[in-house]
Amino acid sequence: MSGIKDLTAWVGQRRSDIVGDLTAYVSRETPSDDKTLLVSGLEWIEEWLHNRLGEPGARRIVDGGEWGDTLVLDYPSDQGSETWITALCHYDTVWPAGTLRNWPPTVEGDRFSGPGAFDMKGGLVQLVWALRASKELGLPRPNVRLVLNGDEELGSPASRLIIEDEALRGDGVLVFEASARGALKTARKGVGIFEVTVDGREAHAGLDPETGASAIDEIAHVIIQLHAETDLAKGTTVNVGLVHGGTRTNVTAGTATANLDVRVSSDSEARRISAVLEGLRTRHEAATLTVSGEWNRPVMTRSPQTARLFTAAESVAGELGFELAETSVGGASDGNFAAALGLPVLDGLGAVGDGAHARNEWISVAGMLERTCLASGLLATLHESPEILRSAPDAAVA
Repeated sequence: MSGIKDLTAWVGQRRSDIVGDLTAYVSRETPSDDKTLLVSGLEWIEEWLHNRLGEPGARRIVDGGEWGDTLVLDYPSDQGSETWITALCHYDTVWPAGTLRNWPPTVEGDRFSGPGAFDMKGGLVQLVWALRASKELGLPRPNVRLVLNGDEELGSPASRLIIEDEALRGDGVLVFEASARGALKTARKGVGIFEVTVDGREAHAGLDPETGASAIDEIAHVIIQLHAETDLAKGTTVNVGLVHGGTRTNVTAGTATANLDVRVSSDSEARRISAVLEGLRTRHEAATLTVSGEWNRPVMTRSPQTARLFTAAESVAGELGFELAETSVGGASDGNFAAALGLPVLDGLGAVGDGAHARNEWISVAGMLERTCLASGLLATLHESPEILRSAPDAAVA
């Protein structure tokens, strides 16, 4: 592809600027549960975007209520493309306010560490510099619609409908979540978050044990039943991670709850687990059981369109001189929403590193430069060959 080989040198010469942008971004705390910090963080992001990319063609912001707002910015192609790519990036992190006091962003050799750098502030920095590189080097690209949401780590309760609406306006979706040890993500599990509540009957545990109905006893049997539904061969896990119940050791527990996380690799398994939850019953006639919660994110399957999109990225990587792998992961992202709508989705285009949601979160600076080039080259490919997004390959999906 004409001009793609210039990317490595151009991006490499701007290493200090790219690292500086990431340092400034990571230095803005944006915890998912702090609306004040999310608002100020998004204001900083928008100003930075304006400085790096200029005025967007269109701007829309949607109030997230108690959660982070969602900002949508259009960056039209200089080549008059009819193709639209939706780029998904979230700016919220799992790290609480004050984390930076003991963990400021640091660079040691190739290793950049800081709260939210890997998940997923590095990805946005890479996308911005990829767009900048495209402009400076005259590389063609499609129109890009950037969707920035501040509630992804909470399940995107406020932004989901916006993400779906914006994705449907485009032809394909690129997600700048972190890679999986360098591999792009072409499939993700669906996620369900549920709570099982049992109401029993309180009684004195020593004087009147026969008159009580222990909610804890009931929830214990429910947990055993639910964990037995895990089927690793089918990619299904059911995990009760939180249990609460009772008031005192000498009182038969009147209430108990179990909070569970469910991951599935197919819609059929989601239906099976839904049926299990609907069929839960108590053993004691005086106890009652209710199930609340929902499937938070649908399954992201490796569709033929997504497979073709990965092949295009793999080809660009080859031109840039490195190998690119793909994988399926248990974690979900906003890409799940777009994939469930039938759109081609390529995820994991963000940072190369490790330690999401952990104190050892880090990214490779060399990986940032490499993936910035990849994003710019992939956009050029999608401009020159938009049929990648609009038709499926004949080969069966693995």
